[in-house]
Amino acid sequence: MREIAVFSGSAHPELAREVCAHLGVPLSPLRVSRFANDCLEVQLRDNCRERDVFLVQPLVRPVQEHLVELLMMCDAARGASAARITVVMPHYSYARSDKKDAPRISLGGRLVADLLVAAGAGRVLAMTLHAPQVHGFFSVPVDHLHAQRELAAHFRQYDLTRTTVVSPDLGNAKEAAAFARLIGAEVAAGAKQRFPDDRVRINAVIGDVGGRDVIVLDDEIAKGSTVLELLDRLRERGARSVRVACTHGLFAAGALTRLSEQPDVLEIVCTNTVPVPAGERTDKLRVLSIAPALAEAVRRIHNGESVSALFAEPRGS
Repeated sequence: MREIAVFSGSAHPELAREVCAHLGVPLSPLRVSRFANDCLEVQLRDNCRERDVFLVQPLVRPVQEHLVELLMMCDAARGASAARITVVMPHYSYARSDKKDAPRISLGGRLVADLLVAAGAGRVLAMTLHAPQVHGFFSVPVDHLHAQRELAAHFRQYDLTRTTVVSPDLGNAKEAAAFARLIGAEVAAGAKQRFPDDRVRINAVIGDVGGRDVIVLDDEIAKGSTVLELLDRLRERGARSVRVACTHGLFAAGALTRLSEQPDVLEIVCTNTVPVPAGERTDKLRVLSIAPALAEAVRRIHNGESVSALFAEPRGS
């Protein structure tokens, strides 16, 4: 691994350090400064010439700040004659802007992908993109990992004989079904309707949840309004217990506190693709590390090995 260089932006340095620890390489230093006119300057403070450079930066709040920082990291690596630049982006927040569902709106997911490539990214390593088509927004190779194995390993500590995995909406039902197969559970899904004022209504739950232990599975939780609406339907259907799981725990606007205050929610599980500040955590939160999976993907990319085994859909337990 001598020809590898790993840099971290300011979004999630703890994750980058953990990835480097699994790789057995040092985290290369980076300096981010700000001019008097509020413009950023990024300096990679390690040799990049003819090296395999990996830039770790999830797009989290403040998203625009971290995006510009990442673009400048790519540009700096390209200007320093890096042999290859791989963007390690555990959370791609613009993945939700994946279709034109209103007149005269931008496709942010595709635009930001183009910006990253224009800045110098030659490859992208991502985790649980919001929709499959986002993969195709990039004109460079994308290795798309998922966190289902990490989540499954956590939930296998419980008795799963009467468990149903519930997707909050039909759009995530395929992923919920794959996860249910992985842990040997049944699957159900909510019929969700979203209104223009951002209200969410779940009219029904399709599948058996009465008297069963439920794992609510989504790709990310932001404000938590969808999960809270789903909890009402699960109560009406007589679910025995509820655990909530997601890959990206954004928990905006006090969502984690609101979910933790629900007496029938036993546990809230997410991964560390997104940093959850210590002051916002609750006793019900469990954060799983995806650093080993990212490190193994980085190692395989660097060595020219297949990464497909890491992101192929799980088939049974």
